[in-house]
Amino acid sequence: MAAKRKSKGVYMISAVAEMYEIHPQTLRLYEREGLLKPSRTEGNTRYYTDEDLERLEFILNLARDLGVNIAGIAIILQMRERMEEMNRQMQSFVEYVRSEMLSRFHQAAPSTSGAIVPLRKVAVVPPRATRRET
Repeated sequence: MAAKRKSKGVYMISAVAEMYEIHPQTLRLYEREGLLKPSRTEGNTRYYTDEDLERLEFILNLARDLGVNIAGIAIILQMRERMEEMNRQMQSFVEYVRSEMLSRFHQAAPSTSGAIVPLRKVAVVPPRATRRET
């Protein structure tokens, strides 16, 4: 589905429509529905970034290949954004826990000999005598 495009560029609506073989009105519809948010110049010309084009490719995949309607696409995009935010929060939490663990490890008494849990002397327990059944 990926169209041929330059990297780190901005594209006008006509170029995007041609690259993806869609009508410019379709792009305007996607913008009205909140699916795409291209930036605009002072003269109000739409400019699509590489990130916008990645999002458009995802939208077109849902619409063309999977038959999802606009309302469904909006819901899927919202869910995707929420999942990405939850993932960022989880990564932040994991990093916090990691830094706390390392901080507490470094504050631990030096008597632990490098172990997180102090090592104790191993106790040898003799096996129990088995009872004979008569």
